[in-house]
Amino acid sequence: MDRYRCTICGYIYDPSEGDPPNGVSPGTAFENLPEGWVCPLCGAEKSLFEKE
Repeated sequence: MDRYRCTICGYIYDPSEGDPPNGVSPGTAFENLPEGWVCPLCGAEKSLFEKE
């Protein structure tokens, strides 16, 4: 699974880690993140992430 980087703050979404504090289990692909998920650091929408 691919990692994605927030183009605003540089946060890396790593599917192997997920985002447990925001309800995203490890193993969740970026494409399968919930519709309303945003960057946990700056609040950017998914559309502002790019594949690493």
